[in-house]
Amino acid sequence: MYIVIAILGFSLLVIVHELGHFIMAKVNGIKVEEFSVGMGPEIFSKKGKETIYSLRLLPIGGFVSLLGEEEMVDDERSFSSTTPVRKISIILAGAIMNIIFAVIVFSMIISYRGFNELKISRLSENSPAINSGLQINDEILKIDGSKVYTPTDVTMGIQLSNGSPIDLLVNRNGEKVEVSLTPELVENNGSKIYRIGFYYSAIKDPTIAESIKQAFRETFSLITQTFKSLKLIVLGNVNFKTDVGGPITIIRMSTQAAKNGLISLGYLLGFISVNLAVFNLLPFPALDGGWAAVTIIELITRRKLPDKFVGAANYVGFIILMGIMIIVTLKDVLFPIKLQ
Repeated sequence: MYIVIAILGFSLLVIVHELGHFIMAKVNGIKVEEFSVGMGPEIFSKKGKETIYSLRLLPIGGFVSLLGEEEMVDDERSFSSTTPVRKISIILAGAIMNIIFAVIVFSMIISYRGFNELKISRLSENSPAINSGLQINDEILKIDGSKVYTPTDVTMGIQLSNGSPIDLLVNRNGEKVEVSLTPELVENNGSKIYRIGFYYSAIKDPTIAESIKQAFRETFSLITQTFKSLKLIVLGNVNFKTDVGGPITIIRMSTQAAKNGLISLGYLLGFISVNLAVFNLLPFPALDGGWAAVTIIELITRRKLPDKFVGAANYVGFIILMGIMIIVTLKDVLFPIKLQ
């Protein structure tokens, strides 16, 4: 039962993404030939005014088919005939919708359970925090020069330091103060982590405005963390066996989150939705970011790139993405990540 909920939850993110393309295509007057929920063989379909709405057998996402998406069509309502700016708006709409979905989900979760501010409420005795001169009510603004949005950003910065000295910029009674300290390695539930020894102020009953504001901060935090994680992967600073997961890991995590309740599942879906948005915006062939990059180049040069070149680039990009997907899926089977 839980694994079904997990699969449906992940499919919802893909449907939300495609819904973004669908809405913006309609706004720009582009003919949408089909909007499908699910993939594979068709179970049910109904033709609207001009769009076929279908339900397919496999609950693993969906797709939107636009007139003139794959080839040149001499029709003012085709995707191929519209202006570059409108094309870009349609291409980016999927990722934007994933971001909006995450903000909505985070807003509801934060409104229900509250959140921690970046303001220090208590200092641990004999800790790096108290020894460095940090004070109660200090608000953390940056860690090693990087802006922080949530306590998770601070935690990530501390762990990535690997025990090296870190610099904090804090707001102390309206004055910006720099504090240097070295995290200490401590035992926590059988594993060793770095800490500096302080606790955050908690907002237990936030207003709607506070919930929405914190939801945006949570989303910005995840976006920056995703880019940092991609950078670590590209530079080879992660352990492929223990730190990288694929579709099976996502389903396992979603299943576990579903067992822990709707709050846990909702947060995980918001997290994955942000990651899906960032990944799709990468300027790589076959991704939305790749299509946007091609359109931007055509807009700047005022020349259309050869269809054969674009088609070949997308084909190669698709093969590479499928190869990566197969590799990480095999890795999930042979070296599954241990979930807590």
